[in-house]
Amino acid sequence: MTSAVRERQSWADGPCELVHTPQFLTKKEDIWTKGATHMALLHNAILRGFNTIYLQAPHVKPEEYSDFVGYSLAWYRFVKSHHDDEEAELFPKVDQVLKEKGIWDETHQEHESFLVGLGDFHSYLSTLPTASTFDGTKLVTIMDTFRKPFAHHFHHEISTIASFAILSSAPLVDSPEAEAAAVIFKAWGKKTLTKAGMTDVVPFALLNLDRTFEEGMWAAWPPMPGPVRWMMVNMFGSWNWAWWKFASCDAQGNPRPLYALQAQGT
Repeated sequence: MTSAVRERQSWADGPCELVHTPQFLTKKEDIWTKGATHMALLHNAILRGFNTIYLQAPHVKPEEYSDFVGYSLAWYRFVKSHHDDEEAELFPKVDQVLKEKGIWDETHQEHESFLVGLGDFHSYLSTLPTASTFDGTKLVTIMDTFRKPFAHHFHHEISTIASFAILSSAPLVDSPEAEAAAVIFKAWGKKTLTKAGMTDVVPFALLNLDRTFEEGMWAAWPPMPGPVRWMMVNMFGSWNWAWWKFASCDAQGNPRPLYALQAQGT
């Protein structure tokens, strides 16, 4: 990835800024910093997904509208599943550990701030009479209605989780309670993607994870054997192979110029 490509914004680092991980910024190792860091990496895959759709939508060729709509709906399923799984699984379990009232109040409000726009995004794409009626400019207009609160939430939730380390109710380092909290984050992180969809959400996420991010600190994240990652991208991803040309990274996790922008020479 050359600086010239980035200067032309032919990659997925805008308009929604990516999130720096708390571990990269602070070098802390407590469970809340680690949990927030892993959440930030997931959030960045979602934010890159938003950016790839936003930047490419007006430039997609008519013969590829169907593929792009499929790619965009995979992003929607990723976001919706992530949101629902947080509300139903992660937040209540963290509440049980910390036993503090109101720690998720702002987060719940932030979720509400973009759900209407996200619903409009889904409604537009899922009710197109035919793929040929897709209008990329209209999709961008819809995305603009929730872009700012969406980006704010996907940044602020990270600092919220990291801040739990200073709560008086936070488990002591190396205590059984701290280990239990760590298990909660690990277990949730492992299943949240796979339960969302093996042939759409999982490939989408992996193809929008940049292994060079933060000086390559997360090149091996999420932790899984190389053959398993290959299978998830190349075998499970083959069901919808035509969608993934719009992703921000290649199968190895390296950033690549955005397909529709390159086709337009932008």
